Amino acid sequence: MLMLAAIVVLHITTIVLLLVAAIDSAWWVKDSVSADLWGKWEFTNNMWHYTNLKDYPEDYLQAVQATSVLACVFTILALFVFVAQLFTLPKGMRFTFTGTLQIIACLCIMTGASIYTAKLHVNESSGGYGHCYILAWISFVLTFILALTYFILRKKKE
Repeated sequence: MLMLAAIVVLHITTIVLLLVAAIDSAWWVKDSVSADLWGKWEFTNNMWHYTNLKDYPEDYLQAVQATSVLACVFTILALFVFVAQLFTLPKGMRFTFTGTLQIIACLCIMTGASIYTAKLHVNESSGGYGHCYILAWISFVLTFILALTYFILRKKKE
């Protein structure tokens, strides 16, 4: 029972980290600019102003956006499938479908963060990756650990 609670808490933590990474505005930060996957915030005249990401290559940006959203969807779906499998899966069987959903989410996170690393902000000399970028990579590791756990885990025979 303790193992089950730990898995659910880790899964919910991963979902929260993924949602923060996808929604918050700190993938790339400078002194007066903060950019996320959806727009850029510039600090001028003592106010933050929202602008579009017109300087970014649109194909790569849309790929990062899509993979981030898909990672969130697959991770949330995997939690619901895991709970459903707890009640419907025959005893002694593995949680392979839940593990497969987690592997897909893991690959989406890795793909999106890798594209962001390789294709966006490569020519910028100032600024750095923000906390959302770091949260995306932490979520990658956590989803991979969860996927392995689901593939190894068997429904307990009582």
